[in-house]
Amino acid sequence: MRIVEIREKAVPLNSSLRNAVFSFEDMTTSIVAVITDVIRNGKPVVGYAFNSTGRYACGAQMRDRFIPRLKRAPEADTTLDPKAFNPEAMLKAMMFGEKPGGDIERSVGIGTIENAIWDAVAKIADVPAYKLIADRYNGGQYPEKVFCYVGGGWYAPGKGIPELLAEMRGHLDRGYRLLKMKVGGAPIEEDVARLEAVLGLLGGDASRLAVDANCGIGPDRRPAYAKALAPYGLRWFEEVAHPVDYQGNADFISAYGGAVATGENLFSVEDFRNLVRHGGMRKDKDVIMIDIPQSYGISTAARVLAMLGEHGWSPRSVLPHGGNQMSFNHAAGLGLGMCESYPDAFGVFSGYADDAVVEDGWITSGDWAGMGFERQNALYALMREISS
Repeated sequence: MRIVEIREKAVPLNSSLRNAVFSFEDMTTSIVAVITDVIRNGKPVVGYAFNSTGRYACGAQMRDRFIPRLKRAPEADTTLDPKAFNPEAMLKAMMFGEKPGGDIERSVGIGTIENAIWDAVAKIADVPAYKLIADRYNGGQYPEKVFCYVGGGWYAPGKGIPELLAEMRGHLDRGYRLLKMKVGGAPIEEDVARLEAVLGLLGGDASRLAVDANCGIGPDRRPAYAKALAPYGLRWFEEVAHPVDYQGNADFISAYGGAVATGENLFSVEDFRNLVRHGGMRKDKDVIMIDIPQSYGISTAARVLAMLGEHGWSPRSVLPHGGNQMSFNHAAGLGLGMCESYPDAFGVFSGYADDAVVEDGWITSGDWAGMGFERQNALYALMREISS
């Protein structure tokens, strides 16, 4: 049971949405296919992944460095036998010759390949990826369903409060109960008006609304946002400072007082260690986020969780960034607090299996093999193109 070939293709997201920092108009992602020598129904078993959303395609690094290194690694270190599968050895092989530091230049490519390998191994084992993850890192425990919040409230050309409310009503109609909206990309008075409109839709229940600044509020604007939004008691205020401006994050927490969330733009165990050491994060109140395909993959996420546990953090206070089949499997398999959804935001890369139903905020764990991409017809059609 081994890897025969790994292929990558860059695909545009085809989104005109924007947050407080940039537009997604030119954004691409890498689709990866790991083709194996295991034959099922006359065809090779293939594992797939993509590098979540928010980081551009990174095929050059894969083709020039990571894929050739896996091909050179000893067969025992790259076996796809579910009983002998060693993701840590595969990570070590892809990292051969890499200088410490500068993780973002390689963590996305490596993490995407690693997720595709997990998909392949879980398909070979004929189990959901979340079960394979749970067996290795969570004592075999996984939930029957996972709570899912919805990320929305994007800025878009011509989008005012009526359009914002129509978007949010649509999310509620689909069964979501916890909403997240963008802030920081408009004057603060406009953001407050948008926030109050959405709170009105929720009957004033601020525990059902989070906000996300996407690191787009500079130090000069943060005190005003802290003062203006603190009285609402929101579920959390996400990514106020630059990802590695730990002091800036700590200063905002001190001024704001309410729950904050950050971490989706960190890429190594060391990054997350610095966040809990120096970022002012409170383990009984705040939320740490991690985008697993962009952060070296599932085995590294398990190391991050172990490190956080040493600092008193529960996995329930950690959320995976990226609303897709991968992040659902990550949340269920690693025992994380909830998962995220971005319906209609990034074309075929948004959301979950076509037959997934959100019931009062919960999605039931499916019986798919692997990550379950085959249950997303439009996305799977794209994936098949690079493996056929």
